[in-house]
Amino acid sequence: MALAVVSTLALSGCQSVKSDDVMRVERAQGSEQNIASLSSVIAANPSDPEGYNVRGSAYGRAGEFRRALADFDQAIKLNPRFYQAYANRGLVYRNTGDQKAALADYNTALQLNASYDVAYIGRGNLYRQAGQLDAAFNDFNRAIQLDTADPRAYHNRGLIYQARKQHDRAIDDFSKAISLSPSSPEPYNGRGISYVALNDDDNAFADFNNAISLNDKIAESWSNQGLIYERRGDLKKAQRSYSHALSLDRNYQPAIAGLARVKAGA
Repeated sequence: MALAVVSTLALSGCQSVKSDDVMRVERAQGSEQNIASLSSVIAANPSDPEGYNVRGSAYGRAGEFRRALADFDQAIKLNPRFYQAYANRGLVYRNTGDQKAALADYNTALQLNASYDVAYIGRGNLYRQAGQLDAAFNDFNRAIQLDTADPRAYHNRGLIYQARKQHDRAIDDFSKAISLSPSSPEPYNGRGISYVALNDDDNAFADFNNAISLNDKIAESWSNQGLIYERRGDLKKAQRSYSHALSLDRNYQPAIAGLARVKAGA
């Protein structure tokens, strides 16, 4: 059963990156007040593509993807070599499900600037979502070779190492992602999963608890904590953790399976 449980947890780790794949809402940058301020800047400088690019990013963070695309289109119209705007538009296309358009924009950004780490990371995520792990790995690796300070490159390469069962390398990458973004729970969950695969439950438990302390609204973290309790034989605490995970996401399959196991064991 232990091997089956580890497999279930590894699957949950692959699912955890969804929160890192979407454009997160940053209230300060995607707020109405900030967008209004950016609109004033554009009104004063209507021929400056940077203003549209920045406002497009703000619209994207606010989830207003149609307006974001319009701003990136205008930025590119004003400056057809604006590689940052292509990469930003690619992210919006990816979040709206237009993978073909997203890939075209990332490719264009890299044609214009072959050293743009953000575009490699964005395209790598696109490849990884499509199951093209070798292509994704190469893009994340390239971003890292360019000395990127973006934790997503290490986190996502770590997930690929994890899928390849190269857990020592995965742990190194998750640790680097944590050092670059210590307030993000995702790499703690990822690293904890690899610790479980190596039967290092103490370090795994510490990582899952850290993930919970950083954001206690993520079902995966509670489910992962429940797994450690289950492996330790503490079925009552495991049941509480799995149940809490399901209170956050009633469809989270690892928690559903875990709760069924501990109830059967109890």
